[in-house]
Amino acid sequence: MLGPEVEAFEAEFAAASGARHAVGVGNGTDAIALLLRAAGVGHGDEVIVPALTAAYTGLAVLMAGALPVFADVDEETLTLDPAASAAAVTPRTRAIIPVHLYGQPASDELHAIASRHSLAMIEDCCQAHLATSGDIPVGTRGVGGAFSFYPTKNLGALGDGGAIITNDSLVAERIRCLRNGGQTDRYHHAEAGINSRLDEIQAAVLRVRLPRLRQMTERRRTLAAAYRHLLPPVVRVIREREPGHVYHLFAVRSDARDALQAHLRASGIETLIHYPVPLHEQAAFVETAASKAAFAAEAPGASAGAGTRTATRAACPIAARAARELLSLPLHPCLAEADVARVAAAVGQFGKG
Repeated sequence: MLGPEVEAFEAEFAAASGARHAVGVGNGTDAIALLLRAAGVGHGDEVIVPALTAAYTGLAVLMAGALPVFADVDEETLTLDPAASAAAVTPRTRAIIPVHLYGQPASDELHAIASRHSLAMIEDCCQAHLATSGDIPVGTRGVGGAFSFYPTKNLGALGDGGAIITNDSLVAERIRCLRNGGQTDRYHHAEAGINSRLDEIQAAVLRVRLPRLRQMTERRRTLAAAYRHLLPPVVRVIREREPGHVYHLFAVRSDARDALQAHLRASGIETLIHYPVPLHEQAAFVETAASKAAFAAEAPGASAGAGTRTATRAACPIAARAARELLSLPLHPCLAEADVARVAAAVGQFGKG
């Protein structure tokens, strides 16, 4: 644990990601939670999170002791909507987590919102290895970026793994302490850290795969361009905001998503749904939402309708509608152009049916 392979990978991943520091941790969820703690976010603080993302983004906020506040997403790109985020800011808001969903960088406007309200910006880069926004690497605009190396990620290990990148040496130092039980030296725990260490074997695997990541990323972009050219209008393709998109997934939208998925399955084409339940509808967060509404209603100077306004703000209709329409088509570096054409043709046959 925490040996030479991890140290070497941290240096190499930081360089590849355009950051001064990288710190290996157990998984991407821990990476988000540790960044929040390093930014001073804790009990009772609110953190703005997009309603359409993996549940682990919101769970990481709870792990840090804070409350996730779900904001809606942009209709065309499905990343966190700046206007919805600005409307979600309260006196208790301490941080915002843009998720670079499916490999597409979230809007740069979120950085301006964070600056205007003095919020810590923690970037969820778990699907966005090497992505850029306006030539700026993701994960380098705010406090830091959180990455996952789950086996299906663009850069995957053989098991769980994660890392944070940051340009702040104090943040990196704090996370190195927190990931190892809060130890300043062996058996001396200065604070209540956690056990979240990237192990040597995973680091060694990641070091072998990292030099191939740019080539594999370009392959993903080539396949995505083929999909955009070949897919018929029976499905709606999510708009590419940034050429720095790295296409961890290629998701489309359909009003008949379930029927389309069944049709593709019958044609020998496997698909997945990312994600079928938006966070504001997840049972895991219902109690959190109720607690937040209760606090809003009981806060000094709150009106009788404060709790109602909280519930209304959490409705997130765009995320809810997208969750009923999204379908992820096959996309990975080993896919052939002929495979993309086959998928597009099968989608076209569904449209004719």
